[in-house]
Amino acid sequence: MIFPRRSIAACLFVVLFALAAVPRARALPAFARKYGLRCSACHETWPILNNFGLKFKDNGYQLMNDRDSPIWQNPSYWPITFRMTTFWHRISQNTAIDNYVGIPPGTSVNQSLTTTGFDLSGLDILTGGTLEKNISFFLVPSADNTGAFHFESVNARFDNLLGSPWLNVKLGKFELNNLLSEKRSVALAGNGGYATYHFIPPNDQNIFGQMGDNQLGLEYLGHSANDRTRVSAALLSSVDGNVNLTFGSNSYSTYLTFDQGFDAGKLGVQRLGAYYFGGEAATYYRTSGGIPIPGSGIGNKGFYRVGFTGQFYFGPHFDVNVVTQHGSDNVWFGQGYGNAVNTDGNGGVQCVDATTCLPNNTPGTVLPPGSRAPSWNGYLVEARYVFNPQMIFLARYEAERMSQQANGPGYVGGPSPSNLGNINLWDIIFRWNPFMSSRAGMAIAPEYNVFQQVGAGPPNTITGVGTTLNSSELLLAVDFDF
Repeated sequence: MIFPRRSIAACLFVVLFALAAVPRARALPAFARKYGLRCSACHETWPILNNFGLKFKDNGYQLMNDRDSPIWQNPSYWPITFRMTTFWHRISQNTAIDNYVGIPPGTSVNQSLTTTGFDLSGLDILTGGTLEKNISFFLVPSADNTGAFHFESVNARFDNLLGSPWLNVKLGKFELNNLLSEKRSVALAGNGGYATYHFIPPNDQNIFGQMGDNQLGLEYLGHSANDRTRVSAALLSSVDGNVNLTFGSNSYSTYLTFDQGFDAGKLGVQRLGAYYFGGEAATYYRTSGGIPIPGSGIGNKGFYRVGFTGQFYFGPHFDVNVVTQHGSDNVWFGQGYGNAVNTDGNGGVQCVDATTCLPNNTPGTVLPPGSRAPSWNGYLVEARYVFNPQMIFLARYEAERMSQQANGPGYVGGPSPSNLGNINLWDIIFRWNPFMSSRAGMAIAPEYNVFQQVGAGPPNTITGVGTTLNSSELLLAVDFDF
């Protein structure tokens, strides 16, 4: 059925008016239960922080008053929040099918498969707060949707050392000090994470430079009293947040950030910043029975990501966030070395025999002619319209573009296409919180996500080269915490 455009516009206006008429929001768990603040004090909308919320976080989850100490809390107070999402979604993605009617044996067709149904997210159990004045903690045991648990975040903070906001230290597993936080994103789709934070060139096995993943290490943070100037420096194990020194025992990386806020009057606080993520990771693993030994990695090779960030407010309702990146990996990573311990590229599945392990840079290994260090450029633009703290419209576009392929001229089989690995990502989200109290919160969140990557799709049956992966997801979620 086709409706006239005026009728559609009228319906949308009525819906928006009804949604906007809900009562003003109050605070969210669990810090809101401690301080009795409204949610809008710290959040543009849940879970996105505003400038006051960022300052509260930078102060170690403290308001810098007498109520920060646990001895002032009600004995019945327990700083814990459970968060989970239930949803319906429709996923469409091109896939190689080898049992399609009418195709010859041993061949396949590249066909789009669409699946719909109901599902669950994983479970996050969030707890945090002060152990004593200027000593705080944050702990997030997290499970996937099968119930398998891991620790997403575990860290302790020591704030205002020597009485200065410029001296704060954090130790453990934590989110990197990204001005645009992936962990506080409202995106829930399978490709809803920030591609710029996780980009890895095709066939590259440097999994250690993903700035969107929580990392293990020690972090220094400093900020001015009004939080307009912020700096951080983190020393990290090059393990992408995996425990037990899974990869190299002597490989480290560094994450450095700086951002400066400018008060633009009625427009709000504008922020400009820069970051650097660089270090080394192992490419040579000693073996036992032909299988790499976890933690034995040596032969470190370098990598880096560098870029600028911006957060621009255009009044109380509209803001735009920008992240740029230039990245480069050592030529050994580009040829598939670096992650010999695991086969899934994320520290999760150890190879079981020499045939399933990825390449290992053992002594005497020589790279093929034409091998080069892969490099790329990317950017992320996220626009938000916050109608009120309970309603937000968000649109995001990301582009990743290879500037130098790992397989250059003279490579066996020829150089890689210049666009191999390029990514386009679009995400459109509407999020409505019908209620948000100091005891519980809930959001109804429709989302539409489109993801494309050159060469990541099913291989061409004639050339063997990967086709473009085209994936889309339509999702309707109920996201709740209590």
